[in-house]
Amino acid sequence: MNRYKYKAKDKTGSLVTGEVEANDEQHAAKLVRQRGLIVISIQKKTEIPLNFVKKLKSRIGSADITNFTRQLATMINAGLPLTECLLILRSQSQGAMQKVTAQLLADVEEGESLSSAMAKHSNAFSETYVALIRSGEIGGVIDEVLQKLADNLEKQQEFRGKVKGAMIYPAVIVIGMIAVSIIMMVVVVPRMTSLFDQFDAELPMATKILIGISDALVKLWPLVLVGAGFIAWAFKWYRSTEAGEKHVDELILKLPIVGDLQRQIVLTDLTRTLSLMVGSGVSILEGLKVASGVVGNRIVSDALDDCGEMVEKGFPVAFAFSRHPEAFPFIMSQMIAVGEETGKMDEVLAKVSHVFEVESEQKVKALTASIEPLILIVLGIGVAFLVLSIIMPIYNLTTQI
Repeated sequence: MNRYKYKAKDKTGSLVTGEVEANDEQHAAKLVRQRGLIVISIQKKTEIPLNFVKKLKSRIGSADITNFTRQLATMINAGLPLTECLLILRSQSQGAMQKVTAQLLADVEEGESLSSAMAKHSNAFSETYVALIRSGEIGGVIDEVLQKLADNLEKQQEFRGKVKGAMIYPAVIVIGMIAVSIIMMVVVVPRMTSLFDQFDAELPMATKILIGISDALVKLWPLVLVGAGFIAWAFKWYRSTEAGEKHVDELILKLPIVGDLQRQIVLTDLTRTLSLMVGSGVSILEGLKVASGVVGNRIVSDALDDCGEMVEKGFPVAFAFSRHPEAFPFIMSQMIAVGEETGKMDEVLAKVSHVFEVESEQKVKALTASIEPLILIVLGIGVAFLVLSIIMPIYNLTTQI
């Protein structure tokens, strides 16, 4: 949602100015006219780029969408009208989610379908979400679709929570190591350097390297920050290009342990989403097209696009998936073939998703188990380097005295 500044005239001809929140200028003009005003001009309000606080407040998290879906599913299944459900959810919501719910209510009261109203809020509802709601509206089973969607979102949130929780300990240790290293270089080493200068001692190569790094951080820290910022910007720009995104995602999948884990996480979400869409009445072709836009990995996304083209030409789904071993393991095409033969594609995809989820959890445990000894090795090397660089020169000075 964007904010628009408007100038308008009321019924008496007086000039009125104000602001409205809308998806585009046409929507903003419509909201102004609903207030009984004659629009003169509408201009998008420019936002301050560094207004992080406002961005955080307007952010809608996955937990907000999960709670919204569960509550809406419960009320719809209880027989409440959609407008009354949205009215209750608006009063219970807070912040950005309350604004989205209020806009959904306004659009539905004007005669729009729930799916088309949700499609205006891409920051809250994904393409998959909107496609599922649309299929429920067409089939007249929106209550069942919402129930399945809420279950799926809760499973997805639980799975991602497990992965993030397992990665907290290694992340804290690595951040702590970096912080201690910076403190050593900026505070401790310069004081040691002044001591060595007083005695005019001959320093070993390790100490000279350490002092050189410390001097660079202390004296050239603005350049270091600018350089780090430039590297981050260059990487982000390269990642935003089509070739760069594909290359980076390809490299990530090739990383030992981490690449396999990333692939398993992507495939877990993909198969669970496809299972939900097929089970809710969405065609497998439309499901592949929607999934390719939200899968989160360019290699898998391109493979899904090609699978969609092959299925559209009449090839079996399993055959299409088997043509992309770089993205999909053999078990996936094998199980999809079973689903095509039995006509239970949604159940088969759900079982495949469970298999990938179990494997992902095992890989997360393997990753955390391998990181701990690696951290100890790095710490040992760091301590040994500090001993050689700082303690040994001091010991030599004391023996000379």
